[in-house]
Amino acid sequence: MNPVPTESLTTPPDPVRPTGEELDRQRAAIAALGHELRALVDATVRTATPPEVLHRMTDEVRRLTGQLTGRRRARAEIPAVDEFPGGVRMYSPVSGPGSPLAPPMRVTPDGDGVVGHCTLGIAHEGPPGYVHGGMSAMLLDELMGWACYAAGTPAMTVSLRMCYRRPVPLETPLRVHAHVTGTEDRKIFVAGSISAAADPSVTLVTADGVFVTPDPDRARALFPNTP
Repeated sequence: MNPVPTESLTTPPDPVRPTGEELDRQRAAIAALGHELRALVDATVRTATPPEVLHRMTDEVRRLTGQLTGRRRARAEIPAVDEFPGGVRMYSPVSGPGSPLAPPMRVTPDGDGVVGHCTLGIAHEGPPGYVHGGMSAMLLDELMGWACYAAGTPAMTVSLRMCYRRPVPLETPLRVHAHVTGTEDRKIFVAGSISAAADPSVTLVTADGVFVTPDPDRARALFPNTP
């Protein structure tokens, strides 16, 4: 009997990367499931359902989870439906339409930077009725990274300084903006802000960040699966 190679027992096979219409269908299915999962999360954090209903739902969710069979993505593996760096990230906790954690934020170019639009719900609550401060930081960190990429310098966060000027309301369309303010060698300096989409002149949160573009050897070590 021929022995089974050790690596076949520990290393999952490379994912088959869909293209064209197949990729579109896969992303649409992921986004649809993400939408329903976000609705479930919202209902879960709002409900005052009796314990017996919660226990019944727990069993049902466990049953559904068991149906998600097949190959599981390994740590640091880039999803087959993603474009990294600087492209679609289906499971990003900020912008990923397939993530049950994400708002998800929609990102587009905007003059000298990028702008994101999203609405945060009860699952993102800190003080009653308002967004958790960590969520504001996560939105800005994500968008400031997008601003680096849009400026042609993909980079990673080194420091992020937040200033919370006013509480950010839940269930209110938000406008998040970020742009590069300067560079120094491999350092990129970025500014960002959050405001209500209906009144962008009133700034709720601001941030200043320092990002660094890793040298090629470091980038390959950090992201060995990058095409």
